Order: sequence, then C-alpha cells, then structure tokens
Amino acid sequence: MSDELFVKDVMSRPVTIAKSALVTEALDKMLDEGLDPLIVLNNSTVMGTVSRKGMAEKLGSRRNSALSPNSIHVAAAVEEDFTTVYPDQDVEILIPLLQVYKLVVVYDEDHRLIGQVTEQDLLKVYRPTASLPEVTEKATTIDVEERLVHLRRRMIDDGILRFIVTEHDQVTGIVTETDVAVAMRKFRELVDDKHQDHRIRNLLVKDIMSTPVMTVDAGSTVDDVIDLMIAKNISAVPVTRDGCLSGVVTRNSLIRAL
Repeated sequence: MSDELFVKDVMSRPVTIAKSALVTEALDKMLDEGLDPLIVLNNSTVMGTVSRKGMAEKLGSRRNSALSPNSIHVAAAVEEDFTTVYPDQDVEILIPLLQVYKLVVVYDEDHRLIGQVTEQDLLKVYRPTASLPEVTEKATTIDVEERLVHLRRRMIDDGILRFIVTEHDQVTGIVTETDVAVAMRKFRELVDDKHQDHRIRNLLVKDIMSTPVMTVDAGSTVDDVIDLMIAKNISAVPVTRDGCLSGVVTRNSLIRAL
C-alpha cells in the first residue's frame, strides 16, 4: 500500500480560522465542520492551531471571567500542536507524526498551505491489525452528580480529554473538552460576571454531558469500531461487556496501534 499511496491521496482540505477571529467563531466552525483543531492563519501564513481544549480553558479561566466570550480572540488561544509534510511524501510518514500531533499540515513546494491530515483521514486508509482489547484504553469515569468545577480541575491537572459519565455503575453519557467549551461559552454569555463564581459551582456533569452515548460490545471488531467512528464523526467509543464499562477506544489508541 505504501508504494501506491502518498500524502496527497489521504489529505483533506485545510480548515482555517484567522488569528483575529473570535474564539466563539472558532468554536462554531469546529462544531459545524466536526473538526478539532483548526489551523490558525496570520494573513496566509500558518501560525499554529486552536483546539476545543484550549478554548475550554480560556472560556473557563477565572482570569477571563470579566471578559465576554465575544471579546476573546483566537490569537489568545493559539497552540503549536501540528507538524508539516509535503503532498508527494509516502503516506506511511503520517503514522508516527499523528501518534504525536493532532494535526498534520500539508504544504506545496512553495510552502503554501494546500491540505491537512487528521487521525480520521488516516484511519480511512490504514487500520490496525490489533484486536479490540489491544486498542482499548482504561476509561476515566465521573459520576453524573459531580460538579463541573471538579471535572474541569481534573481535566487540567491530569490532562484528561474525556470522561465516561456513570450513574450506579451504568454508562449514561460522555463529557469531552467540546462539551466543556460549549457549556462555558453559554454560561459566560448568560450569567453576569459578578455572579459567575457562585453560579458555576451549581453546574453538574449531568448538565453538560452528551447523552445518549454510543457504545460497542467487547465482542466487536476493530473494523466495526472504526466504521462507527467515521460514520458518526466521533473520537471515542466506550466498550462494554455484559452491560458494564470495560474501557474506551479512541482515535489516538487506534493510531498508536498502527
């Protein structure tokens, strides 16, 4: 396969946002496009990326509590979680790169932006030969009644991207950095800044979680899981056995198994 496929065969169109745009515009674009992160441009030059995680941190920061979400610009949340390749390079170069970076930017020979490659782009072409247990990670859980401020602290302190939400040991939902970013934006837009410290403590995980959550049985194949993730454009799927949570498969765990 590597003798026949090149980066240009798997790349998708680049999805960009200007550094001068508002973070709310970036979040809307991510949700509309189903992508994370976006490429940030300064004029026509790539200066970095902006992610849902970064926006969740900016919108949830007490330091920014007096600022309207409509006054925070993308430039304040720019990260450098990307690397670059050229379209005629062998597609297999993407495997180790996407095991480290969330996004691969594609330049032409004149260093102009012409494409991007995400984990999902690569999984449409390459699939691990591993079994489902080999690509299943330990799931991090949180109770449905836990407070949002505690969830955010665990996300920041422990670098956790998602929690499987449980109630009486049953999977009831999932919370990702996307849910937190959307919730913090709505909260900041609706609640006056002088009341935010008090009111945010009343928000619970069940108020922001995505539900119902799609799960797969432990007897499923890896192809089944990838097909579901691509069809529904989701980045993680909880795995259950006899109705109980046994782990989670993520795009990243699949890429690491290639």
